[in-house]
Amino acid sequence: MKSKEKSGTKPARRKTLAQQGPLSRASLRLRIVFPDERQIGPGKADLLEAIGRTGSISSAARDLGMSYRRAWLLVDELGKLFKRPILTTAAGGAHGGGAELTDFGRALIAAYRRIEDRAAEAARAELVAFESDLVDV
Repeated sequence: MKSKEKSGTKPARRKTLAQQGPLSRASLRLRIVFPDERQIGPGKADLLEAIGRTGSISSAARDLGMSYRRAWLLVDELGKLFKRPILTTAAGGAHGGGAELTDFGRALIAAYRRIEDRAAEAARAELVAFESDLVDV
């Protein structure tokens, strides 16, 4: 996802590289690209976390400022990447519907966030030597 999609979605969460100093204004956006350009990145991770919080694809989409269709397409794309389901859904109607992350889906998000944290730490460790040379932006 770009910083702001045409559909008006909010930018995905960015992992800052430091708590203070010039590197605190830098961030990392990690995307893991699989064959056929299928990806897991910060936007899909944010969406899955929002589904876990709200119990609904439509509520998660609203929270993130994206259309239900866009959210559903992103979830569907992720679902086609793995053999095991990432979430379970119940159709709407008079009794309402919903979506719930599976244990596999929660583990996937947790793994992505750990990878993101490790990558940010590696970037910080490499860039700290250049911190004093950063232009104040």
